[in-house]
Amino acid sequence: MELTILGCHSATPRENKHTTSQLLEVSGNLFLIDCGEGTQIQLRKSKVKFSRIQHIFISHLHGDHFYGLIGLISTFRLLGRTAALNVYGPKGIKEIIILQLKLAKSWTDYPLHFHELEKDFSEIIFENDSVKVSTLPLVHRVYTNGFLFETKSSKRKIDLEVLKEFDLLPFQFQQLQQGSDIILDNGNVLKNEAYTLPPSKSKKYAFCSDTAYLESLVENIKEVDLLYHEATFLEKNSELATKTKHSTAKQAAQIAKMAEVKQLMLGHFSNRYSNKEEFITEASTVFQNVILAEDLKTFTI
Repeated sequence: MELTILGCHSATPRENKHTTSQLLEVSGNLFLIDCGEGTQIQLRKSKVKFSRIQHIFISHLHGDHFYGLIGLISTFRLLGRTAALNVYGPKGIKEIIILQLKLAKSWTDYPLHFHELEKDFSEIIFENDSVKVSTLPLVHRVYTNGFLFETKSSKRKIDLEVLKEFDLLPFQFQQLQQGSDIILDNGNVLKNEAYTLPPSKSKKYAFCSDTAYLESLVENIKEVDLLYHEATFLEKNSELATKTKHSTAKQAAQIAKMAEVKQLMLGHFSNRYSNKEEFITEASTVFQNVILAEDLKTFTI
């Protein structure tokens, strides 16, 4: 997994502070998570081939998380896109986008599929051979979801060094990868566990967009490799967090600790804070492995 932060600030975009958007690459799949204003400019800066984006996940219908979507959809059209685009987001997102396309008389020349979400419990919303995506219900001022991305366990690994003495056919290698034993022509049996290595462990990334402190989130993000959790405020402004249904850096760290995640990434910073290191300092009193999101920086999971 490779995660590129396109924007990690809250509310309004600034000259060098972009609103929420992320790009996650998983086994060749390229997923866009949220789409604040200017996302396509950030994609350009990241040298991303637009045609590779086939799935866009929108956490909620606040402008700093989806106002860039209509522009990106329109740009896809101008670039001659033909591949289908899938948009996953709260109920109402289809109506908003279709109205904009209708009034601008700018219908797409490619299939545009909306998958509207409205359930208040976790559900699988996308799955293929290599990755599964589930919702993470959150609590904000409007209906909001985070998203959990999980790689699927790969096939068993062939230990070529110990198999050099055998003249195996391609289908026999496939059987070993699938966990089967091999019966040779002379009747000897090659036990799978002796000639293969365990598959790679599943990787998990949890994106937790705008939310109030929410302990029920913990059960759905247990032991993830990386948790991105909003930290709009510091504890000294906790009353604002409560009022706006956001979280503080300390609260994000408490969630990370309870969920026993491997690493916590903080983001969605309020522009009131000039020194972002304060977020690290505050969160580290509760949870040690903390990093900050940073525009146009790529992280390997």
